[in-house]
Amino acid sequence: MTVVFRAFRAVDDEASCYKFLEGHRMVLEAYGIGMITSNTAKWVTHENTYVIIAESPDDGRALGGVRVQISDEILPLPIVHAVGQVDEKIYEVISKVKDKKIAEACGLWNAREIAGYGYSFFLLRSAIALAFHLKVDSLFALAAPVTVDMCLNAGFTIETYLGKDGFFNYPKLDLVATAMVINDLEKMSHASEKDREHIFSIMNNPDLVSKVFGQKGEVTIDYRLSLKTQ
Repeated sequence: MTVVFRAFRAVDDEASCYKFLEGHRMVLEAYGIGMITSNTAKWVTHENTYVIIAESPDDGRALGGVRVQISDEILPLPIVHAVGQVDEKIYEVISKVKDKKIAEACGLWNAREIAGYGYSFFLLRSAIALAFHLKVDSLFALAAPVTVDMCLNAGFTIETYLGKDGFFNYPKLDLVATAMVINDLEKMSHASEKDREHIFSIMNNPDLVSKVFGQKGEVTIDYRLSLKTQ
């Protein structure tokens, strides 16, 4: 199976943004989740939001994706609104890094037809590599229980200052989310050796075709992560 990972700035490709949104919405609804903070259309017109969409090389249909949203005065990070509903300490956390370039890896999803192949792992690693090229200082993420270990392996650490040791209920009372962050994108000191090696390979060559081993065997990813317009 081959999937294309294509990066672009949101305002440069509105059609792909809505393709991303629709795919994400369908996945959320399959899990009984309606509108969440990161799945609103506001970021489509935000000049500091960048998108990685996973597409079929045959017909271009959306198979998954993730966003790197950089914080600015126009649009705060989704994690701020989400966590702020249950723990106001998120504002203290963000305030401490307000003089730095901060962003969030958000809106991570994949379609059922590619579930189990590990594409979420590779999308997350791609988002980290993209954030590095965007010169982000701190990259936040809001992880579901099934993605916490994936984020830890990819170099994120848990923001234990928030919620109950970093854990809190979101987006529903019966669901748990974890606040996480990477503060050293240039070193990735907390990543596993396997993840760090893969992330650095994408950082060094954002446009490559790579055969990688997922949970169901070998898959091919056609990385097209160089931004055409910045």
